Amino acid sequence: TITSKISSGINAEWPLRPGMSLVPACQITANYYAGFANFMIRKYANTIYLYQHILGYIQRTKHFFQNRSFQAEDINKKNDQMLALLAIASTFCPLRLDESVNQQVKEKYSDKLNRLQHGDMTVYDDLFFSGCPKFLSPIVSENSSSLFGSSGPRGLQLQVFKSEVDQQRLIPTLRSYLKLYTTIPISKLAKFLDMDENQVRCCLMAFKHKKEVAKGDGGEQTTLDIDFYVDKNMIHISDTKVARHYGDYYVQQIIKLRESNRQILSRVMAAAPPQ
Repeated sequence: TITSKISSGINAEWPLRPGMSLVPACQITANYYAGFANFMIRKYANTIYLYQHILGYIQRTKHFFQNRSFQAEDINKKNDQMLALLAIASTFCPLRLDESVNQQVKEKYSDKLNRLQHGDMTVYDDLFFSGCPKFLSPIVSENSSSLFGSSGPRGLQLQVFKSEVDQQRLIPTLRSYLKLYTTIPISKLAKFLDMDENQVRCCLMAFKHKKEVAKGDGGEQTTLDIDFYVDKNMIHISDTKVARHYGDYYVQQIIKLRESNRQILSRVMAAAPPQ
């Protein structure tokens, strides 16, 4: 499909990438659409990787295009759209984000992140509409509402997204309980979730299935922050968290220091009397 070709192309060595890098708006837009393509085919780990990479790029190079109004407005819009989609993707696939990107998400959507964890559908709808691009109908019709409903192609894509949210709504709650134990009987977990044991087993299978994300080369890569297996009526849990990396924090501080030095030097040079 077109979606898979876009998403696989951006993850591989895309032939146009050297040329795209010369135009910041082009590079940012291409990564935005590639990330959204991965998002819609449920490859949330790829979306997170692409978006935190390009959001870091925007933060590092902001001073190059901030005076170009024709690019700055579109780039700022894409920045906000990617943050909205990144908030959703991080809920479905809890990978560790870069410190600076994580701070941006918290500053913009701190009030909505907790509601995402509790499966608030209105927040999912709001963030999806904030982050998604415009959709075009592949069918030319005089009455498009008869094909897509009153909301058009955008509403159809929302329904596809909401069906995925319905399948994942209990996973954050299930994960929060599993992280508290090393072993827990299915019957006890069923009481916590107010479900019967067969439903809990189905949720555990869905948890495993939804968090298995295909790599670009066709392999399998788990995105679970915890791992578990079921032995008869007992769930055994192991923590698989990756140790925190502090290098990104120091890199961001170095970038801020260089930017401060650049601004100070430019002001000194501007204030210096002509020779």
